[in-house]
Order: sequence, then structure tokens, then C-alpha cells
Amino acid sequence: MILGIETSCDETSAAVMERGTLRSSVVSSQLIHKRYGGIVPELASRAHQQLIVPVVEESLHRAGITKEAIEGIAVTRGPGLAGALLIGISFAKALSLGLGIPLTGVNHLEGHVYSNFIEDPKPGYPLICLIVSGGHTQLVLVTAPLQHRLLGETLDDAAGEAYDKVAKMLGLGFPGGPVIDRLAASGNREFIRFPRSYLDHAGYDFSFSGIKTAVLYWLRDKNLRPVRLTSGQGETRLPEALCADLCASFQAAVVEVLVAKTIRAASEFGVEYLAIAGGVSANSELRRRLKEEADERRISLFLPAPEYCTDNAAMIAKAGELRFDAGLRSSHDLHAEPNLSIP
Repeated sequence: MILGIETSCDETSAAVMERGTLRSSVVSSQLIHKRYGGIVPELASRAHQQLIVPVVEESLHRAGITKEAIEGIAVTRGPGLAGALLIGISFAKALSLGLGIPLTGVNHLEGHVYSNFIEDPKPGYPLICLIVSGGHTQLVLVTAPLQHRLLGETLDDAAGEAYDKVAKMLGLGFPGGPVIDRLAASGNREFIRFPRSYLDHAGYDFSFSGIKTAVLYWLRDKNLRPVRLTSGQGETRLPEALCADLCASFQAAVVEVLVAKTIRAASEFGVEYLAIAGGVSANSELRRRLKEEADERRISLFLPAPEYCTDNAAMIAKAGELRFDAGLRSSHDLHAEPNLSIP
């Protein structure tokens, strides 16, 4: 019976997993950051302090167990915001010591990979996983449980970060990804041909700062700025029809690069299984395009349920289960690693 704890950014989450079966999953999102247009680290840490106890208690309640039934604790050790990580780690260490049960620190990025193993059907090995979120864009070859090889990553902005920054330019609020995805559905993806950055065509690194800048320059050249609604309430934004076309054009450029590199990696390494993970993996256009390409090549594509795309403790519990099965435990000297990378 494993308790998973996740506090790497602005979600306080706890989950209970028993022998591979998820018994409960609780996520409390911090809405206060919307007013600032991005995550404020100090506010995130304070919110985690207030939420960690009730969130863990709720996860135990939903699982129908008391804390004495927990046999191990898995907690995110990084990457993430230092202060936020410390809240979860400190709580996990205290609970581990108090109950006399083992602790294991989980790499948040590995957690995203194993979000695809929470529900059936599950992928096999080897597989290519595209981790794409607000903080990370990486292509990973997974040859066996906990055996990873980083093939490429973003050299500047992550894809989700580019979404948020473009949404801010268009006055769409924060977080920007879901809004851009929704508006893009009714827009013309051919409205503007934004640049596609492939960098070294033989490699798997990404770059999304250029397309973000291209959107900025296009708006500047057209002398377009978001306008405040006449009611004086809500977000500032451009007219919705124009926003829809801009969103569709921007999204088409980002998704094209993500899909092209992911499919090429699957082909080059001869894998039969493909997966995506992270907040942007909930994007409808990315899912649609990847499925089309995977089906054409008879590659099995695995897509996590929307609730397991964003940061959550269920994925940490799953990765923790694999670590415990492999005999990997952490000492109570476990510390936060804000810049931790995937092996």
C-alpha cells in the first residue's frame, strides 16, 4: 500500500496505490496564480503548507484506509520549485519516520512517463515517450522499467511555456494551453505560416522560443494589442475570430514539430509502443495528429487519461511502486533537486 505525494509546482496531490491498483487520487490546484499570469513560487509554497495535510487525509479517506495501513511513501524529489518540493519531502520524511515505513524519492519526469501505466491497457517495452508540459519538452527512450535514455529536449522554452506566453500576448489568461486548444478548434491553421524549428534535422532537440517571438512580431507589425472588455471585467483579449485563427496557426506549428520528431524517433529505434505525458499531452490536436501518424505506421499509441496528464500523485505512486519493487529506497537525508534531469 503506497502513498504518493506530489508538490513540485502548483498542484498539491496525494494518491494511494495497492499492488498496481489506484485506490484514490486527490489533486488540489492553486487558482491564486491566475491573477499574476504565472506561477509565483512563494505563494505556491505557502499553499502547499496549508493543503498537504487535508489532501493526504482525503486520499486516505477515499482509499478507505488509515495511515497505519500505508507500507511505503513515494514523494517527488525534483525537478520543480525548490520551496514547493521541500513541503512534500518534509511531510513525507516526517510521516515515514513516524510510521516506521520506507521512503523513496521519485523523479517527477519519470512519474510522467509512468502515468501511462496507471490504467489498462499498458504499453510494453521498449517505448518512446514524449514528455511535454509547461516546464519540460523531452523525448525519452524507455527500454525497461526505470531504464531511460534521454534522446532530446528543448534548448529554450518548453512547449507548454510557449503556449502560456502566447496566450498572455493574446490576452487569454493563465494557464494558456487549454484556452488556445479550444479556440484553435474553430480557427484557420493556414491563417499564418509560423516558423517550424527543427534545429539539427538528425537530432531530437526542440526549440520553441522562435515561434513565440514570431507571434509577438506579427502582432507588433499589425499594430495589434489585446483590448479590454467594455464591462471592465475579465481578461484583455483580441477579437475571438482573430484569436482563433492565431491560435490555430500557432498550435499547428508547435504540434507539427512535436509529432515529426516523436514519430521519427519511434521509427529510428524500431519501437512498437509510443506514449505521451505531461500537461500538453491533453492537447486535442497533438493527440489527434499523433494517433493519425501512429496508426499509419501500425505503432501502438498510449494516451494518459486527462486527469493523469497534469501533475498528480497517482503517477508518483506508480513510479514509486516500481522503485520499491526494484529495492530502491531513499534515506531520510533526501533533499529537493529543483534541476533534476531524467537519467
